[in-house]
Amino acid sequence: MTLQNASRAVVIYSGGMDSYTVLHRALREGYDVHALSFHYGQRHARELDVASQVCQTLGVAHQVVDIRAIHGLIGASALTDASQPMPRADYAEDNMKATVVPNRNMILLSLAIGHAVNLEAEICYYGAHGGDHAIYPDCRPEFVARMNDVAAIANYTPVEIRAPYLHASKDDILAEGLQMGLDYAHTWTCYLGEALACGECGSCRERLQAFASQGIKDPLPYRSQTSRTREV
Repeated sequence: MTLQNASRAVVIYSGGMDSYTVLHRALREGYDVHALSFHYGQRHARELDVASQVCQTLGVAHQVVDIRAIHGLIGASALTDASQPMPRADYAEDNMKATVVPNRNMILLSLAIGHAVNLEAEICYYGAHGGDHAIYPDCRPEFVARMNDVAAIANYTPVEIRAPYLHASKDDILAEGLQMGLDYAHTWTCYLGEALACGECGSCRERLQAFASQGIKDPLPYRSQTSRTREV
């Protein structure tokens, strides 16, 4: 989707709920969007396949960047090491630290900023949100502020890092997406890449709770849903 005379923006697009909403928000704000997805050695590529399908349908420029060569440097995470057990509990610092991928967002943002400079894009979007602050250091407001400071001086032309949901909850993001008429069947959230979402990992639980808060059924099929995630 190339818009004549529109400012360009790079969107880090994983294929999950948050980045899916960010992608559509950037499009609705009138940007000529260039989406970037990254394969960094995560346990499955289900999200990347979903991201490619969405961008193809929308006619959005999209690249899946293969950086699996760095896996040995940042592989000490349950998201990148299949031998580690995946936490199957609600999001909380004590049980979700195992899913932290060291320095992930700094690495991805650095590549996305370089791409933005190359494209003469003014903005780089990513989907950090308020629910991640306690667990993921690279989703905290302080991190975004410091990265913006660096992005302003790292090249001859500054790039703004924009995290529109930095102070929003997953519930807030879903509510805004639903108001935009988005279909979240075109996303993948589960930390496992099986045929059905597991319904038990922290990511599934948070997603299911967001849909419950809106009083609607998640369009994704699940293998298991705990009684807590079914509550409205």
